[in-house]
Amino acid sequence: MARILITSGPTRQYLDPVRYLTNASSGRMGAALADSALTLGHEVVVVTGPVDVPYPAGAEVIQVVSTEEMLGRARSAFEHCDGLIGAAAPCDYRPLQVETQKIAKTGDPITLHLIETQDVVATLGGEKGDRWVVGFALETEDHRLRALAKLERKCCDLMVSNGVEAMHALENRVEILNPAGEVLNTISGPKTRVAQEILAVIQQRLIKQG
Repeated sequence: MARILITSGPTRQYLDPVRYLTNASSGRMGAALADSALTLGHEVVVVTGPVDVPYPAGAEVIQVVSTEEMLGRARSAFEHCDGLIGAAAPCDYRPLQVETQKIAKTGDPITLHLIETQDVVATLGGEKGDRWVVGFALETEDHRLRALAKLERKCCDLMVSNGVEAMHALENRVEILNPAGEVLNTISGPKTRVAQEILAVIQQRLIKQG
């Protein structure tokens, strides 16, 4: 059996002590993947941003807030894991400067200077060695093309492509792609079922072969 790291949920990048950038990721997909992996007998470590959904009791859960924290904790956990499923939706941008006090309303527009955060899956993929990495690509257009570009750039062994309608939803529709650009499976339905089918592909192609 394998020890699997799963990143899950959103992250928050604070602008000031009150306000932050985030997205609508609920953590449901990550929770469903964790449950499916545990059901197959694997050990599971979840590094999660702030979510309301519960994770299965058998998983080791590490709570984080920012993308920087998620990368740091995931990097440490990955050292002791056989593979990674990057199901989280970390913020891609953070403010160049975080204000120490609440930004007051003045009636005038304000300008936010944002810089890119470090990509969690790409960073861990570049450091994976003989471990495996499965990424998630959420796109609003050119889903398959963009997913394949991410698969290559992030050094993934498989990429799960889905659309924005998956965020904060109970159901999902995904394609699982390999590095050759082949669609290994197309799955739709409740996230619990989607997670089971994703784990079945991972089990067959990555874990058993390892």
